[in-house]
Amino acid sequence: MTKTPTGKNTSGRGQRDLKVKVKTARGRTLSSSRWLQRQLNDPYVKRAQAEGYRGRAAYKIMEVDDKFRFLVPGARVVDLGCAPGGWCQVAVKRVNALGEKKGKAVGTILGVDLQEMESLAGAELHQLDFMDDGADTQVKEWLGGKADVVMSDMAAASCGHKQTDHLRIISLCETAAYFAFDVLENGGTFVAKVLAGGAEGELQKVLKQKFTKVMYMKPPSSRSDSSEKFVVAMGFRGES
Repeated sequence: MTKTPTGKNTSGRGQRDLKVKVKTARGRTLSSSRWLQRQLNDPYVKRAQAEGYRGRAAYKIMEVDDKFRFLVPGARVVDLGCAPGGWCQVAVKRVNALGEKKGKAVGTILGVDLQEMESLAGAELHQLDFMDDGADTQVKEWLGGKADVVMSDMAAASCGHKQTDHLRIISLCETAAYFAFDVLENGGTFVAKVLAGGAEGELQKVLKQKFTKVMYMKPPSSRSDSSEKFVVAMGFRGES
């Protein structure tokens, strides 16, 4: 119970966070109003703002890496579709890109996206379509070699039809995987967001041919009503 200045207990309403209500403004659809209300009340959105991360997605990659430990000091990381940069922020700290962990290897973060991004200390950010011919060669030139980790939080624009959206993101994930095959060092790791929906089988089949381990995880920070999960493929076999 909360207390008044006189010390008397109140009803306790002050202990509960007040939910932000978003009115349906002129021109705003009901669905967009619901999305905005959910964003304003999302504890991970508030936490990201308080801790200086560029988005709530930062906590997803933290939780995935806490379990699988691929963002290690000295790692060379490529972040596909990296805007606004939350995953890069996490990776900078964990691979020691700024050399803040004395005595530890210094890693490299390379982020690419279709849109221009605000610069980020410890990361090299480029405006690039990773699907372009020669994009893999360009990335390896920027890195000065191959990558230890390729990660992607990309999602195709939603059309609102669940199965269509599922197929689109699986296709995007497969394209990112083939890009990873071109730039990963032997033993490397591929991490990508997918949406559950039944079409993951072919992606899993392809990944199992190229990696020693393929696992899925839904991090705690993913919304409970979301079908998203993350595939983590480790131990890249290179030309096998």
